[in-house]
Amino acid sequence: MIDFFSNINPILAALIGTLFTYSMTAIGSGMVFIFKNMNQTFMNGMLGFSAGVMIAASFWSLLNPGIELAAEIGMTPWVPAVIGFLSGGAFLMLVDRLLPHMHLETHHEEGLPSRWRRSVLLVLSITLHNIPEGLAVGVAFGAAAAGIPGATVGAAVALAIGIGIQNLPEGTAVSIPLRREGMSKMKAFSIGQYSGVVEPIAGVLGAIMALTMRNILPYALAFAAGAMIYVVIEELIPESQMLKTTKIATIGAMVGFAVMMFLDVALG
Repeated sequence: MIDFFSNINPILAALIGTLFTYSMTAIGSGMVFIFKNMNQTFMNGMLGFSAGVMIAASFWSLLNPGIELAAEIGMTPWVPAVIGFLSGGAFLMLVDRLLPHMHLETHHEEGLPSRWRRSVLLVLSITLHNIPEGLAVGVAFGAAAAGIPGATVGAAVALAIGIGIQNLPEGTAVSIPLRREGMSKMKAFSIGQYSGVVEPIAGVLGAIMALTMRNILPYALAFAAGAMIYVVIEELIPESQMLKTTKIATIGAMVGFAVMMFLDVALG
């Protein structure tokens, strides 16, 4: 599999990788055809798992290669890492404040006041998660093709697999509540999978940016990492800890981190 991705255009590789992550969101949304309700403890464990995956990916697949590249091209390594990381978080915070959306577990609405339907707000919430995820996969493939130290095709594939795995519960977290509220199975599935469409778009843009703007790539890698960590701290961890069985979510986060670490080390 790694040989296949190594021998094709990196933009195409990014597109295929993010189409995979999108398809996992769609598969997760497809759970609505099997279940009308989902065990909340299980869902909290999966949210914790997603958080662990994203934390591990932020360092091994994004920050570390960015720091190595910065040193190679003569930058002070910590400068792009810190500036890019904080900029990614600030960007997501701004979007979070402006774009109307709804938190998955608390159903708390954020962003500018809107009369948009609940289903739209739920989709926008997951879409906010998927923008940095797609960008991260695209930048990883582009960085590997550009010969960035610490960035390999194997690491990019590992990142796509890890993000794809954690996209499963995200799709389910949209479609199941919509079905529970009386929406048809097909409509709930359609709305759930729409939330992942942004990933291939962000992935292609990330790969193009990595290939054409080498000097700002350390900032771009850190930016994607900061955006992902913002999502983890702002939504995934708090929402996974809502029940008394918080240990399940904590274990999920530990397992998710270990899985992403294993994938990156083994494939990268």
